[in-house]
Amino acid sequence: MLKGKENESSTVFIVSRNHWNAVEPRSRERMDGLAQQVIIHHTALGPCRQPHEYISQLTHIQKMHMEDRGFEDIGYNFLLGQDGMVYEGRGWSFVGAHAKNHNLNSIGIAFMGNFNDVSPSCAALSAAKSLILYGVAQGFISPTFLLLGHRDVANTECPGENLYSSLATLRYQ
Repeated sequence: MLKGKENESSTVFIVSRNHWNAVEPRSRERMDGLAQQVIIHHTALGPCRQPHEYISQLTHIQKMHMEDRGFEDIGYNFLLGQDGMVYEGRGWSFVGAHAKNHNLNSIGIAFMGNFNDVSPSCAALSAAKSLILYGVAQGFISPTFLLLGHRDVANTECPGENLYSSLATLRYQ
């Protein structure tokens, strides 16, 4: 169900793909080396308040990505709930489909919700920071990675004004 991941500063619990009923990807491409970028997104969907709502939204996103957009799997490497839960998307070391022309060397982390009008929760921001620190500590993310909002690499409002203005809290120390 949950995978516990520890680093020096915290434990990251990741809800596995099996637990949220992800379908198998059509194919998987491994990343060549460490991720050099972490790109932050929002799903731009409505808020979730209960665990079953997150699961429903995750399966909806995966279906939309695979059926409507023709992706091989859900586009993001990880997704974060406002409750601080981390959900495995494509996972570590697999090329995502979240930021055109930047997928080969990045990890895509999507905050679930729409952050144009609301702010991300402290729990979600803390989970994101712990996930990033874990990725660096375990050798999935370069220690010199660049943290970007999706709007930094594409013509989009993503990850929403309020999440974008919070990115400084996720900077690697």
